[in-house]
Amino acid sequence: MYVLLLVVPLCFLVLWLYVKWTGMQNYWTNLGVPQGPVHPIFGSMSFLQKKNPGVWLTELYQQFKPAPYVGIWVFWRRGLVVNCPELSRQILVKDADVFRNRNLASGKSDPMGALNLFTVDDPLWSSLRRRLTLVFTGSKLRGWTTLYQSKVADLVYRIDSDNEKGINIDLRSIFADFSTDIIGESSFGVQCQATRNKTGPLREMTKEFEKYSTWRGLAWSSIFFLPEAVDLFRFSFWPKHTVDYFKKVFKMMVEERGGYERELDGKRDLLDALLKMRQDAKKDNQDMDLDILLSNAMIFLQGGYDTSSTALLYTVYELAYHPEIQQTLYEELAQAKEALGGKEFDAESLATLPYLDAVIKESLRKYPIMGWLDRLALKDYKVNEKLTIPANTVVYVNAIGMHKDSTYFPEPDKFKPERFLPENAQSIVPYTYMPFGEGPRMCIGKRIGQNTVRYGLAAVMLNFELVPRAKYPKPNDIPIEKKGLFYLPGIPLSVEFRRRK
Repeated sequence: MYVLLLVVPLCFLVLWLYVKWTGMQNYWTNLGVPQGPVHPIFGSMSFLQKKNPGVWLTELYQQFKPAPYVGIWVFWRRGLVVNCPELSRQILVKDADVFRNRNLASGKSDPMGALNLFTVDDPLWSSLRRRLTLVFTGSKLRGWTTLYQSKVADLVYRIDSDNEKGINIDLRSIFADFSTDIIGESSFGVQCQATRNKTGPLREMTKEFEKYSTWRGLAWSSIFFLPEAVDLFRFSFWPKHTVDYFKKVFKMMVEERGGYERELDGKRDLLDALLKMRQDAKKDNQDMDLDILLSNAMIFLQGGYDTSSTALLYTVYELAYHPEIQQTLYEELAQAKEALGGKEFDAESLATLPYLDAVIKESLRKYPIMGWLDRLALKDYKVNEKLTIPANTVVYVNAIGMHKDSTYFPEPDKFKPERFLPENAQSIVPYTYMPFGEGPRMCIGKRIGQNTVRYGLAAVMLNFELVPRAKYPKPNDIPIEKKGLFYLPGIPLSVEFRRRK
């Protein structure tokens, strides 16, 4: 009797799963949309923890090219991967109101991961974005010139010092030290010396961000693709000990500013903007939880340091294998430095250098740190005359797929900065190149990231010649991280820094 009570429900469950799976297998095909194999539980996502999403999206793009879109199942949720620049513009810009929110989210069990600009939905997202945009004005960035000049001097000192000690410089580590210092001092006003000393309060945090255990990989996979599982398994965006540590650091930073009640204009830096945001909410009789401030401070630290350090890593690595490109870039920088008459570079002078800009853009084309842009349809949406997707369908704009499409970027596996020189830039099809995203939810820190990479790369190139090291892979053979979701190298990388005479 008891066996029967167990077997009957189990049979119904198996039958229900089979019917559900069969419907998933045929759903997109019946709509005339190409789709690949569907796993009965994972849908199209069985690659997770086995392959980086950027690698999977590139393969999906090539498999179904020239289809403008491909149907997938994000576990049991309908998904559409968009491989077309015109549709990308339509979704990200023209009809952005329908796609205000993202699929990724953390849960109630993880307020620190759930309340930041990266993961939160409207209307809180709009409020945060509007207030935090004040941090990244042109005048504010110009005010950080002395900081950048100081940190690139530290970077050159560090490379010289490591060379003297015979250390094989880990590119991710040294550029993470550099970019953490930039974010720490510009956003929080905290004195940081990681570039020189390899450590510091904020650098200890960003080192934790770089660790991807199996558990953290599962947590991020859920946050990005199956948010419903976050509370069930009590996953978190950041490790708990890292959050606890940052709370202590944040409290110290606030106390050094005179506490939460000191009068502020919110225009000094990110910390000021966050404190002012809380004060304004209090004046309006609104309760702004401290977790909102902490969460946004942490996401700016991670997003700012990780993207810039990764861009520098890949760019320097590629240049070591392309001496002719390296020499052209060096000559442009040397001439520009000479024209300044002994002055140091500032953001404006670096921004006017076409080859420097082209080298960085080509690196971001080949190695976009996040190769997709996810949006959630808030209502039924007509994609084109052939297809209407129902509300709650998740849409992935396949940026990395288009970055690596030979139709838009001939010989996409080659590192060719000339694609982005002024005389060639007009030939780039709009919305085929999106390293910072597009539309209202594009990267808020784009300009600070560009400045960080320009300053860091210029300092390296003017002082050192880059040479490949034996036993390291060529650029096209770099294994990509599998447990994490960002497009990061799966192994440490190094090049030789030879002092220029």
